[in-house]
Amino acid sequence: MSTVLLWAVGILAAALGVALSIALHEVGHLLPAKRFGVKVTQYMVGFGPTLFSRRRGETEYGLKAIPLGGYVRMIGMFPPQPGDAPGRVRASSTGRWALMAEEARQASFVEIAPGEEARTFYRLPVWKRVVVMAGGPFVNLLLALVLTAVAASGIGRPGYVPTLSAVSQCVQPAGSTATSCAAADPVAPGAAAGLRPGDEVLALDGAPVRDWESLSAAIRERGGQPVQLLLERDGQRLSVSATPVLTEREVLTATGEPSGRTEEVGFLGVSPSIAVVRTPLAEVPGVVAEQVEGTAAIVARLPQRLYDVARAAFGSAPRDPNGPIGVVGIGRLAGELNARPAIIPGDELAERTSRIVSLLAGLNVALFVFNLIPLLPFDGGHIAGALWEVLKRALFRLRRRPDPGPVDVAKAMPLAYGVSLVLVGMSVLLLYADIVRPVTLDQ
Repeated sequence: MSTVLLWAVGILAAALGVALSIALHEVGHLLPAKRFGVKVTQYMVGFGPTLFSRRRGETEYGLKAIPLGGYVRMIGMFPPQPGDAPGRVRASSTGRWALMAEEARQASFVEIAPGEEARTFYRLPVWKRVVVMAGGPFVNLLLALVLTAVAASGIGRPGYVPTLSAVSQCVQPAGSTATSCAAADPVAPGAAAGLRPGDEVLALDGAPVRDWESLSAAIRERGGQPVQLLLERDGQRLSVSATPVLTEREVLTATGEPSGRTEEVGFLGVSPSIAVVRTPLAEVPGVVAEQVEGTAAIVARLPQRLYDVARAAFGSAPRDPNGPIGVVGIGRLAGELNARPAIIPGDELAERTSRIVSLLAGLNVALFVFNLIPLLPFDGGHIAGALWEVLKRALFRLRRRPDPGPVDVAKAMPLAYGVSLVLVGMSVLLLYADIVRPVTLDQ
């Protein structure tokens, strides 16, 4: 298959995956809303002009032109002010911000027909409102878990395994580029102990070896100390004693790049093999939790991250490969991932599938975290409003004051408009940066 076609397949798979993730996110709102009796008038994937729609019952289902999100329209999202009636703007709402809030309230009542007041969103108990608004992000989290399980546990990924691919014959200084041993180079401990390529390390000092990373870390910590290795060689098990030598080795960064620093660690002189590694299903939640933590750290520093993106897009600063990317960037990475040659020959389809599925899992983690930001128009803004209502009512009860009623989330609409403008600006910036200074796998 040609490189261009592989790129196209990767981009198409990413586009379909993004659309499906958004559609299922909105289903996460739609189903509980209908289950709780709220009238849902629209279920839309995308924004802007409608490309296709069909009405089933009281709900219009459709697809819009701009695939940057979606929405579920429920009647009565905002409660009225005490004494107000739908269709009337309060005379006191003369300020710009107050008028915005009042217009939002009235817009939420436009679709309420006589006798449907009980089917409004704001009349739901707090816990049901939280379930409806958290349903979308929860679906994305569930998708991230399922996709990660498919990619990491079902298909597997290329990784290092504790089967030796090479055994060094000597210990060379850190940073040496020599391809052969010099007479003055000491014999490597692994070679001295009789280790051979193809040996599988099963245990170290009686502790089972699960992966190469744990074996490598144990060897680095045992410099100058004898260790007992249980090996499997040609179907036979044997025990070998070796003493890692203390030597200066270069420290690698979290991404595996040279840091320019060295440290004294244990060195055995063996290299791992590359094979398909499958993560146990029990470890998948931990993997996703780490992704959530990393994504949350990016969101917490989003202004700084966007500033860095702008510096890269409009200047000469490098683009951070771990920073935010837009829809175009996701498509480009998907194409590049699918076109990149397989690391393990003979299993190209499975490896490429695992890459794309992993990318979509990361996208759903981002959707989960981003939508929980406690500001309107995000789902987290409505959740925060509902939780504040619980706290406010508890405080009023403690002070023996009357029930204050539903929290007027509409008052946050001016902030919501501001956040929406920021989101539009962020989307434009990321679109431009993904075109002129894209994130690539070679960074």
